[in-house]
Amino acid sequence: MDMMLLIAGLIVFLGIHSIRMVAPAYREAMIARMGENPWKGIYSLISLAGLVLLIWGYARAQPLAPVLYVAPFGLVHLTITLMALSFISLVVSQLKPGRLKPLLKHPMLLAVKIWAFAHLLVNGDLASIILFGAFLAWAVWNRIAVKRRGAPIPASGPVINDVIAIAAGLVLWGLFIWKVHEWLIGVPIPLAL
Repeated sequence: MDMMLLIAGLIVFLGIHSIRMVAPAYREAMIARMGENPWKGIYSLISLAGLVLLIWGYARAQPLAPVLYVAPFGLVHLTITLMALSFISLVVSQLKPGRLKPLLKHPMLLAVKIWAFAHLLVNGDLASIILFGAFLAWAVWNRIAVKRRGAPIPASGPVINDVIAIAAGLVLWGLFIWKVHEWLIGVPIPLAL
C-alpha cells in the first residue's frame, strides 16, 4: 500500500509536469479557455498534491522496501560532489543568464538528472530506485522533448551572474550537508564511516 502511494504520487506529480510533452495542444487549449493564471493555479495545486503524496508514500515505503544493492561508501563522496553541481545548476536555472545558462541549455532539467542519478548511486532500496529512477527517466525524456520542441536557449549575460549562481549553489549545498538534508528528509549525510 505504501509503495502504491509513492507510485500514485509520482504519476500525479510527473504526469502534470509531462502535459507539455504529451499533450501540448490540450495545454494551449486550456490556457486559452481559462486563462494563464487559473491554469497555473490548477497546475500548481495538482503538482503540490502529487508532491505530498509521493513524499508521504516514500517516507512510509522506504524503511520497509527490499534492498537490491548496497553501494560502497566511497560513492557517498561522489554523490555529495555531484550534488554540488546539481545545486549550482538549480540556482543557474533561477537567476538571470550569465555564460552558464546558455551553456547548460536547460539547467533545471540538468539539476534534476544529476540529483536523481547521484541518489541512485547510494540508495539501493526499491522505494528509492522507483523514486529517483522515475525522476531521472522523466528528466531525460523531458530534455529530449524540449530539444525536439526547439525551446529557445537564453542569450549569454554577464559573468557576475554565474559567480552569484555558483556561490549561492555552493551555499545551498553546504547547508544541505550541514543540517538541511536531515531536517527535511530525516537522514543525515554521512561524511565518514
